[in-house]
Order: sequence, then structure tokens, then C-alpha cells
Amino acid sequence: MKINILHMIDGAKKAKGTTVIIDVFRAFSVEAYCFYMGAEKIIPVGDAKLAYRLKEKNPEYILSGERHGKILPDFDVGNSPTDIVKLDLKGKTVIHTTSAGTQGIVNAVGADEIIGGSLLCAKAIARYIKKTNKKEVSLVCMGLDALSETEEDNLCANYIKSLLCDEEIDIRSEIEKLKITSGAKFFDKTQKDVFPESDFHMCVEVDKFDFLVKLEKDIDGTCYMKRYDF
Repeated sequence: MKINILHMIDGAKKAKGTTVIIDVFRAFSVEAYCFYMGAEKIIPVGDAKLAYRLKEKNPEYILSGERHGKILPDFDVGNSPTDIVKLDLKGKTVIHTTSAGTQGIVNAVGADEIIGGSLLCAKAIARYIKKTNKKEVSLVCMGLDALSETEEDNLCANYIKSLLCDEEIDIRSEIEKLKITSGAKFFDKTQKDVFPESDFHMCVEVDKFDFLVKLEKDIDGTCYMKRYDF
């Protein structure tokens, strides 16, 4: 198996084979919690204007998203797992747009298939890849606003790679380090309204879910993320 570790938008554009778009803080952690809370599907979009149009046509959909961490105007909810789990999402469709994660999805045009990557679903992702005998895997770390690398996304990529290669890394020790690196914002009281501390803890529950989040396509061509039990 060939494993590529790539970064940000340029990495998404170069991704081949089975592609895991990684956004631990917080896009694909949020999507995992959406499905945990019973959401039917998630429509990932890069352009916020498209998200608004979809909501206008489908007012029953839940509009979730952010730019630079902050909830977008008139959205139902931001990009916080703490807030997501407070909603009744059973059977609902969620429109999701973020600064990094969903940008990776829309730019991974050369991928054979796309999976949303998080620490929450890492073992399920690795199990799916191994059991389906994938020949090439691209792990794309989306980073902060898809502009700079972050420790949590790099850690997630390395952890998934370690599972695929039957190696071990001290994941718990590495998570502790996140508290003083890219995860420090969640412990900064001046940013608690945008980055609550509970989000950090919810995003680093390694292998919490026994499912993965995978991109599918409707017969009309609409792409959406779906819970995939494997």
C-alpha cells in the first residue's frame, strides 16, 4: 500500500486513491458527532453563498459552519461539537461549510473516494482501508484555515498511518502536547465563546466511534457525507 501524507488545499488537489481529508479541530469531528446524534446526511460545501442558497431552498435543513472559527451570520449552529450535540438531528440533513475541512473535500478532484478524517473515527478508517485492500491512500492534513499546518491534523495522519502499517505511537502523550500547541486556544478564556474547552476534549476522544464518514453521490449528482458502518 502506498501512503501519501499531504497538506492543505494543494495537498487535496494532489490526492489520489482513497483520500482521507483530515480536520480534527473541528470539521470532521463535528460531522462524526452529527451522525452520532442521528443525522441522515451532511452536504459539505466550500462556498458559504452556496450554503445559504441550499438553506433557502430547504429551510428544514440545519445550516452549520464557520469562517476563522466563528459562526457565520444566520447559521443555525457553528462548527462546535459542544453545540452540535445539543440539537435534535435525528433524520435531519446538515449543510456544512468550514474554513478548512470542507475546502479539502471540494478540492480533492482526483480522489477515487473521500473520507472525513478525525481522531474519533481513526481506527474505523484504518480498518476500512485495510479490509478493502486499497492500493493507494492519501492522508490530507487541512491545517488552520487550510493555510498552515497544525499539530492535531498531522498527529491524526500519523496515527492512521501507524494503524495501517501495524505500528504503534504514543497517541495519549501526543494529545497532551496539543494542549500547549494548536489546541491551546481551547484553554484561552478570552476565546471561550468561539473555542470552548469542551470542544478540545470532544475532538480528541480517540476511536470513540465505530463508523466512518464517507462522501457519496445522489443520482442527481449531489455529493453528501454519509455514516458508513464497517
